[in-house]
Amino acid sequence: MSDRSLRGMRLGAQSMETESGVEPAPRQRVEYRCADGEQVFVTFSSEAEIPPVWVSKTGKEALLVDGEKPDTSNDKAVRTHWDMLLERRSLPELEQILEDRLTILRERRGERRSA
Repeated sequence: MSDRSLRGMRLGAQSMETESGVEPAPRQRVEYRCADGEQVFVTFSSEAEIPPVWVSKTGKEALLVDGEKPDTSNDKAVRTHWDMLLERRSLPELEQILEDRLTILRERRGERRSA
C-alpha cells in the first residue's frame, strides 16, 4: 500500500523537500552599459571574476559601469590562409608551383599550351 502513495507524482521532477533553512550562494548584481545608453544587469556569484565586456540580449557590446576599459592593444591580427602560406613559401616559389599544377591539369584535359 505504501508504494501506491506516490502514484501520479512526477518523481525526480519535483523535490519533496522544503526550502526552509536553505541559504542561496552569495551573489552580486553588476551593471553594464551600451554605447547607446542601454543598461544591462547581470547577476554573478560573489566569487566570480567579472568580465569587462558583456553582450546584451540585443547583441550589442556593453561595458562594465565604473570599470576599467578593456585593453584591446594586445589583440593579435587575424592571420589568413594567405598569410600563413607566405610564411612557408616565397612568391616566386608559389608562382612556380602554380605553373606546374596548371601544366599537369592541362595535360590531363588533353589541352596543349601554345607557348
